[in-house]
Amino acid sequence: MRPVTDSVTPSPDGPPETAARVFGDRLRLAVRYAEWLADAGVVRGLIGPREVSRLWERHILNSAVVGEVIGDGARVVDVGSGAGLPGIPLAIARPDLTVQLVEPLLRRVTFLNEVVDDLGLANVEVYRGRAEDRSVVDAVGGADVVTSRAVAPVGRLMGWSLPLAAVGGSVRALKGSSVGEELERDAAEIRQAGGSAGRVLTVGEGVLEQPTYVAVVDRLN
Repeated sequence: MRPVTDSVTPSPDGPPETAARVFGDRLRLAVRYAEWLADAGVVRGLIGPREVSRLWERHILNSAVVGEVIGDGARVVDVGSGAGLPGIPLAIARPDLTVQLVEPLLRRVTFLNEVVDDLGLANVEVYRGRAEDRSVVDAVGGADVVTSRAVAPVGRLMGWSLPLAAVGGSVRALKGSSVGEELERDAAEIRQAGGSAGRVLTVGEGVLEQPTYVAVVDRLN
C-alpha cells in the first residue's frame, strides 16, 4: 500500500487486544485507517495531534461498537462524517452493512474518498452535502439507520437525521453521558421531527474502558 503522505507525523499506538474481537480478520484495515488518521488526518486538520495517542480507544473502537445495536444487512447513513467517524470503523467491523458517509466540506470529502479507495471498502459510499439538503435526502433517504458522532445537540440532530431514516427506521447516534438529559430537554423538538420518545443504550462493555452511549429515536411518520 502507498504511504499516506510524505510528512513526518506521530505513529498511532498499536491496536489493543480488544480490537481483534471487534474487527476480526479485517483488523489490518482498521490499523491502516488509524495510520490515515494519525498522518493525513492530522496534517489536514481533521484530527488534533493530541488525539494520535488515543485513536483506538477514543475514536476507532468507540465508533465501531455502535454496530452492537445495528441489525444485519442494514443501510446506514453517517451524518457529518468528518474524518469518517463512526462510519468507517463501523463499515470495517461490519462488512454486511452498506454505509453512506455524508459530509459537507470538500477537504473532508476528499479525505474520505481517498481512505475508502485505499482500504478497498466496497460497502462505503461518500456524499458531499448537508443532511438537510434536498439532494442528500433524495440520494440517501429511507435508510434503516442514521448515525452520527458528536455532531449537534439531540433536538437539532434529530431534525436533520430523522428525515433520512425510513418510517420505522431509527437514528442511533453516539453521544456523551448526559444524553438522557438531552432527550428529556429536547423531547418537543424530537416529536416535531417525527420521532419517538428516545431511549439510551450502552455499547462497548468489555471493549472500551468507558462504555459509550447511543441515543435511539425511531422515525414514526
